[in-house]
Amino acid sequence: MRHLERHRAGRGGWLRAGVLGANDGIVSTASLVLGVAAAQGSPAAVLTAGLAGLVGGALSMAAGEYVSVSSQRDLEQADLARERKELQASPAGELDELTGIYEAKGLDRALARQVAVALSKADPLPAHAREELNIDLDELANPIQAAAVSALSFALGAGLALAAMVFSPASVRLPVTLTAATVALLLLGGWSASLGGTALRPAMARVAIGGLLAMGLTMGLGKLFGA
Repeated sequence: MRHLERHRAGRGGWLRAGVLGANDGIVSTASLVLGVAAAQGSPAAVLTAGLAGLVGGALSMAAGEYVSVSSQRDLEQADLARERKELQASPAGELDELTGIYEAKGLDRALARQVAVALSKADPLPAHAREELNIDLDELANPIQAAAVSALSFALGAGLALAAMVFSPASVRLPVTLTAATVALLLLGGWSASLGGTALRPAMARVAIGGLLAMGLTMGLGKLFGA
């Protein structure tokens, strides 16, 4: 019976974009509306600021992720194109190079050669990309996916923070928004740790502490300048 294992490395791209987008959406929008509200801004001013932050932030995150991941993909494609040329120009030399890589990993010369030959029969590029370039051809950077995930997650995080502020009674809108954003950050940290298979408490703590610092400082500035 085939033994199936669950590996999480393939989630790295979209998970990073999703966590970063949601975290930024919660923290930046909550900080923005808390700062405006702390400065005695009217409900209309708070809503306008929050909506502007949501739309602008989501578009900015999408554009930033697209440019960043596109650059990464361009580098990957350039490395792969160079490797293709080397395979065409010197297949024997590349086979020797792959054999040497497997030898360095602990295989004896004969077995390393056998493995290199077997992996090079159909298409040698995947093996060379993986072993020389650390590139998995099935997991190439996807700029459109990263941009979409980042924008959507930002909008969801920002929407939560804005809703907490807008739908709370005026007398408690600051503590309610601060509490809602903190809980959301804790849940986000726990979710990312669960998906990534990492320790739960450190992930939750670093997300929540950073967010609380940002929100606390912005709210303090709002009170200072608003007064």
